[in-house]
Amino acid sequence: MSRRIALGMPKPRATDPTRVDLPDTSDRPDTPALRDRYAREATDLRVSITDFCNLRCTYCMPASGLTFLPKEQTLTAEEIVRMVRIGVELLGIEQVRFTGGEPLTRPDLAEIIAGVAALEPRPDISLTTNAIGLDQRAASLQEAGLDRINVSLDSVVSETFECMSRRPLLHRVLAGIEGAREAGLDPIKINAVLLPGVNDHELPDLLDWCLTRDLQLRVIEQMPLDADHIWDRTKMLTAADMHALLADRFTLRPVDEDRNGAPAELFEVTEIATGAHRGRVGIIASVTRPFCADCRRTRLTAEGSVRTCLFSREETDLRSALRAGADDEQIADMWRAAQWGKKPGHGMDRADFVQPDRPMSAIGG
Repeated sequence: MSRRIALGMPKPRATDPTRVDLPDTSDRPDTPALRDRYAREATDLRVSITDFCNLRCTYCMPASGLTFLPKEQTLTAEEIVRMVRIGVELLGIEQVRFTGGEPLTRPDLAEIIAGVAALEPRPDISLTTNAIGLDQRAASLQEAGLDRINVSLDSVVSETFECMSRRPLLHRVLAGIEGAREAGLDPIKINAVLLPGVNDHELPDLLDWCLTRDLQLRVIEQMPLDADHIWDRTKMLTAADMHALLADRFTLRPVDEDRNGAPAELFEVTEIATGAHRGRVGIIASVTRPFCADCRRTRLTAEGSVRTCLFSREETDLRSALRAGADDEQIADMWRAAQWGKKPGHGMDRADFVQPDRPMSAIGG
């Protein structure tokens, strides 16, 4: 039996302070790339195209939801494509991932993807989605230029899914995954966040479910990006816990490949009972095994601010410059300056770490 959930009033949407002064770039090397002081170059752009979502996942949003941005404060399709074009043509961006909120809630998503797919050089284009409604749109998105998707799915058990997402919509997510498969999107990755006492016991079955369907599971440590700020490091499930949860049914062997800045550590999966190799699984251990030293990401929020780190508390507003008539090179220079100020790591291992005010839905994954 599904649980009745009290929604209440939406919670005001918190925002992190926007940096007024760009960092000093007098010691920055003369390069068009998005380089920082630690010799990292960002080639992977994450673009949030909306802060709205049709789920209310417990590790992301309050049950009542948030007060979402008014339309005029979010970038238009034309502005998004221009920002991405600046990234690709002037800054060396090679990969573009559209996120949210839930990007499928934007009716002009195919238009945005088509605009980016027309760029030269053409970047790799991916989408992070909850897949609700994807069965109706996957073919048109693939035709527009979408290459691959990541689907957020924490459980394939209806009761658990509803408990975590606060919505009885598992059947629609599964339909969306099937629609993506039929449209030829490949690979299809499944992103799952584990919560202790909620869905952790389901991990072996979830992995088996994904491997059987040729889906690539990525298990993610819960991060301090929830709207209610109740994340507790002492209670979160770590990468070591994930290995232990799988140990009775599967043997995991590290993949002998360079990660190339990818957040997931990959493992070959062998089923213990049969000795059969089943495929691969990825573990994203942002908290306990951070990969900041090889981070290659830069982020653009739905309202057009650059964030150099998912956990940053500083942003650089590009939308105002864009709407004030700045040319492409002026915007690119602001972006380069912002990236130059990127910190060496997210700082979660420090005693003085402060969780960002923005929840995940207002940043973009």
